[in-house]
Amino acid sequence: MKALRFVLGGLAAGLLMSTASAQLLLAPPFTDHAVLQREAAVPVWGWDSRPGSTVTVSYRGQKKEARVNASGLWRADLDAMAASGEGADLNVTGSSAVTLHDVVVGEVWLASGQSNMEFSLNNSRGFAEEKARAANPLIRHLRIEHSPADLPVGRVGTGGWQSASPETIGGFSAVGYFFARYLAEKLQVPVGIIHASWGGTPIESWVPEPVLRITRGWPAYNAAWQEALKVFPQRYAEQPALEAAWHQAEEDFRAHGKPITMEWPRPPMGPGSAYAPGRLFNGMITPLAPYALRGALWYQGESNVGHHDDYRELLPALIQAWRATWPQGDFPFLVVQLPNFADKNPAGRAWAELREAQESARHLPATAMAVTIDVGEAENIHPTNKQPVGERLALIALHQIHDQLALEWSGPMVQSVRPEGSGLRVVFIHADGLTAHTTPPAGFELAGADKIFHAATARVEGDSVLVSAAEIPVPIAVRYAWTNSPDVSLYNSAGLPAAPFRSDDW
Repeated sequence: MKALRFVLGGLAAGLLMSTASAQLLLAPPFTDHAVLQREAAVPVWGWDSRPGSTVTVSYRGQKKEARVNASGLWRADLDAMAASGEGADLNVTGSSAVTLHDVVVGEVWLASGQSNMEFSLNNSRGFAEEKARAANPLIRHLRIEHSPADLPVGRVGTGGWQSASPETIGGFSAVGYFFARYLAEKLQVPVGIIHASWGGTPIESWVPEPVLRITRGWPAYNAAWQEALKVFPQRYAEQPALEAAWHQAEEDFRAHGKPITMEWPRPPMGPGSAYAPGRLFNGMITPLAPYALRGALWYQGESNVGHHDDYRELLPALIQAWRATWPQGDFPFLVVQLPNFADKNPAGRAWAELREAQESARHLPATAMAVTIDVGEAENIHPTNKQPVGERLALIALHQIHDQLALEWSGPMVQSVRPEGSGLRVVFIHADGLTAHTTPPAGFELAGADKIFHAATARVEGDSVLVSAAEIPVPIAVRYAWTNSPDVSLYNSAGLPAAPFRSDDW
């Protein structure tokens, strides 16, 4: 908790920035077309060049006043409001006046992570169909610019809030768009996505450095960071040639189907790097607090494959640190479990282990995970089918937050494993209409006392599966979909896939 208090102190210091060059400034999330969170107090804040003066905020009949403190910071909280898709002006008056147009009230979600959250709709499957839709002012998107920072800061560049239209949606986060579209259709309220992500970045970039320093993985991570600083000048000089070779390899693959054999040239870690500890939390997350949110969406982990033990601690630490930064208590935090990806070794276990590490956060309150093991692409780390990802996140939100309890939000999850005859019976919850999409059900393995796993035969029986293997007369452990790019077969009647699992801890 000392580390978290330090973070919050750094955040406050970062917010108290100089405003000598301007009279009145609003915080980064406040632009035309903004979405304000319904049914919650809405902080409105910014800076004014006249400490001690009064700033007035007016919106939908409310008028709130705030005193500018000695550092130029002011904040006024609007009372909770019902949802409204009818835009209205938000007026702020201080040393000068600012009017924001077409401001609505609805659901606000922060979407963050690395490249698969950043993946834009215009690169996604189904973009042509989405572009052909009419403009939908209920869906809005605010892109946060890439901006690492050594210390928590108060301001960051944005593209301004945009309403969904054929002209704008191509640049939206695809996962964020499909989440918002599904939610808006079901709730008939505006849904705003604040999109702060950066491809290729590890989770350590998004966790406050003081929090990282008290994790068990910090000594090794810090040693790697210090080593990276030593070789940064050489790596920086080599990077343009490596990127040119990568782009040529991509072109050869597209044009001639030639396999890409080189590794993606990750930008070198160094001064100002997005890959440095805590830099993206400082530069892209802290400027957004305390903007009122419903919750957060997180799609990240690819850059941490191979470091699953550390991830078990880091993901819960990130969630708790972000919640400490917003004075909203345990706001909902929804995680995308990584999909199937061969990573040049389909039978490898590294991605399975990272997926399991992502489950470590599920013990936290108001935290859930969307399973996507069936919608990846074995040879593409950036699968293009983002619609089911966004919609599965939205199902969780609808069921757990908006009390649409008739909606099934989860695929089958293991409840128990018990011996039965020469096999193991796996009993599931969320298993209404449990069925296999392959005959026989694929993806199961069994092991005996020697801990060597063999492909197994499975039979669906009600809400359970009986798993056996001729080579293993006395099985003691079962796994399902426990490889980098597994065969998957189990679904419930809602069409949601069973989560990967293992009964052992070897």
